[in-house]
Amino acid sequence: MTDFTAPTDDILFSLRHVAGAQRAADWDDALASDILGHFAQFAEGVLAPLNAIGDAQGARLVEGRVIMPDGFREAYAQLAEGGWQGLRAPERFGGMEQSALVAAGVSEVFSGANHAMQMVCTLVPGAIETLLHFGTPDQQETWIPRLASGEVLSTMCLTEAGAGSDLSGIRCKAVRDGEGWRLDGEKIFISGGDQDMSRGILHLVLARSGSVEDGLKGLSLFLCSGDDGVTVTRIEEKLGLHASPTCQLAFQDTHAELVGAEGDGLRAMFTVMNHARLDVALQGVAHAARASQIATDYANDRVQGRRKDGSPARLSDHADVQRMLAEQASLAIGARAMCHVAFVEMACGKRPDLVAFLTPLCKVFGSDAGIKAADLGIQILGGYGYLNEYQIGQVWRDARITSIYEGANGIHERSIATRGLKGPGADQFADLIRELGGASDRVSADLADWITWRDRMRAEAEAEHEAHAFAQATARLYFRACWAKCASVADMHPEPSRISGLAERVLSS
Repeated sequence: MTDFTAPTDDILFSLRHVAGAQRAADWDDALASDILGHFAQFAEGVLAPLNAIGDAQGARLVEGRVIMPDGFREAYAQLAEGGWQGLRAPERFGGMEQSALVAAGVSEVFSGANHAMQMVCTLVPGAIETLLHFGTPDQQETWIPRLASGEVLSTMCLTEAGAGSDLSGIRCKAVRDGEGWRLDGEKIFISGGDQDMSRGILHLVLARSGSVEDGLKGLSLFLCSGDDGVTVTRIEEKLGLHASPTCQLAFQDTHAELVGAEGDGLRAMFTVMNHARLDVALQGVAHAARASQIATDYANDRVQGRRKDGSPARLSDHADVQRMLAEQASLAIGARAMCHVAFVEMACGKRPDLVAFLTPLCKVFGSDAGIKAADLGIQILGGYGYLNEYQIGQVWRDARITSIYEGANGIHERSIATRGLKGPGADQFADLIRELGGASDRVSADLADWITWRDRMRAEAEAEHEAHAFAQATARLYFRACWAKCASVADMHPEPSRISGLAERVLSS
């Protein structure tokens, strides 16, 4: 088995030199490097060793409560004690108040070390952001310090048996009870719906406060405690992420508080969802990087065949293996840069329509990159890739969900090709491609073709029929532009020859 090593150098190179983190007002380079280094040590020493254990044991439902695998409670206690759950929370609520860029680096390392545990912890920043934007002062004072300290973890309760991607089918009912509300209904596929790591759970629940005929306008967002009328009726048996309890929850006369305005639940919930979608993209990046690390170490060590001079060859000496290793590495580095550029644009706040256009692109490409890199890793390791010994199979199984949850990739592709083309975001995207890859003839030529396609799509009444092809081409253009930027600053990386060689492959393919 290859021990997990956090890709801190690659992350910092991407943030500093490709995405231009220094443009963000709250970027502190030395502090960012220090925080990421400290978390990397924690992830390598505490979180990563539990990854295989969690996969083998899984979460268990015992007498109505979820029991996490061995070591998870103790690791979470250290995570909370270190203040990591409050990394983004304001200082006045007990948090570190660090930038979203630092949090992006930490999130990738967390996912690469132990995606299942990260899944249970990762909704806290989105919950805090939602309360800051839509919560009352009392709700903020009650919950944000507890979320930041790690005393409480949070969930996002949207999906129901009859309402998956189409939330208009939600039936979970909210009824007024004096100044409060009562919830009745069921939610499925709730990550971290219960666990024994934190002392409490804050559930953010999208429920119907209006009539069914009101559709999405009849949905409101509520918060409630996991201790009050919330029952875990089952946990799902899944392909991967065995240590992340995916729960079915029953709300029975559950006391709840309205978050934001009645009927405005979807807008409030999207604060959590948009954070989650970029986080999913980083999960894909983390899996791509981890798959690349495992495959590279194995290929460099495994003796297989002979060189032309008759001497023993390493697996990495063979041309087809080199091709696959290069594709893995290029996917990880390029997808990471795509995410970081989006995060920096978000931090600068000058082109919000561009950020809205980039978010689904990052989600689609990042998740696909993780799955593809893991699949290549299985091929590189051959028979050992199909066994559990090197964990590459777990990487693929854990990565596979990323193209499904937080909006299936096909839905995001349709959004890119329809709603995404109606606003200024698509024009700003063309400007961004010029900024990143203007020096590359290949990128410039691809951009010209893309603009022609974009303009034709804008005039199409049935543009969604080309949505998949258009979104994939758009993501690939963004990927190549990021790699052109990587090539232009390669000498700032600890291994400039590696970056230059990969860039040449990407830009010539």
